[in-house]
Amino acid sequence: MKASRVAALASSLVLGAALTLAGAGAAQADSSAAAVDYVALGDSYSSGVGAGSYDSASGSCKRTPRAYPALWAAANAPSSFAFTACSGARTTDVTANQLGPLNSGTDLVSVTVGGNDAGFADVMTTCVLQSEATCIARVNQARGYVDTTLPGRLDTVYRAIRGKAPSARVVVLGYPRFYAIPGSCIAGLTENERRAINSAADHLNTATAKRAADHGFAWADVVPNFTGHEICSGSSWLHSVNWLNIGESYHPTAAGQSGGYLPAFRNAA
Repeated sequence: MKASRVAALASSLVLGAALTLAGAGAAQADSSAAAVDYVALGDSYSSGVGAGSYDSASGSCKRTPRAYPALWAAANAPSSFAFTACSGARTTDVTANQLGPLNSGTDLVSVTVGGNDAGFADVMTTCVLQSEATCIARVNQARGYVDTTLPGRLDTVYRAIRGKAPSARVVVLGYPRFYAIPGSCIAGLTENERRAINSAADHLNTATAKRAADHGFAWADVVPNFTGHEICSGSSWLHSVNWLNIGESYHPTAAGQSGGYLPAFRNAA
């Protein structure tokens, strides 16, 4: 019965276009979602850092009802919703701390992970505070990690998810490019640094999508949704450096969660 529920549903980093349905179509989509047991895993891009209105009970994990998993659950009223994504999570944190709600009855899982393993926060700190050459060298170091180490870590997470939720549809979401190039910014990082960071995001997404596909998981690319809404675009859905709240830097705003991540997840789910 759980497999049929999933089939019905399928048819319907220190430093976020609604699909409209009408009439009987909307009723069918809502009915399908209501039968689903959904678990949301991952890092700060899933917990909703940058979107504000954090649930105090989530502590340093900074989960928010403005994050795409909570938005999807609020719109679709699944039969159960477990939200264990946590700010700062690496692959080892997901396997150690977030998989408890998964079981043989879980129908749907979402996850973003890998950016912290690759050193996302340190890359951005280096690029903001140090020279262009040092920034690009640090970006290249992160790319090397994505090539050599991250695939095995993602395999471990994905095997653990499948082992605990053998019938679930698993949606792996990627990360946006940070910068519009050329963009409207007149200060801050150089264009070479911005290009390097964007290229590294693409590199991470390519590697993650490959591992997801090899495990039979769905891939949700958020880059198209964020195009035109990057930093330096004039209509950004991402925080730039926020010295008053450094943890929100380079994370999606509430609009990035609802306009960037939510449609990508909904379409893949």
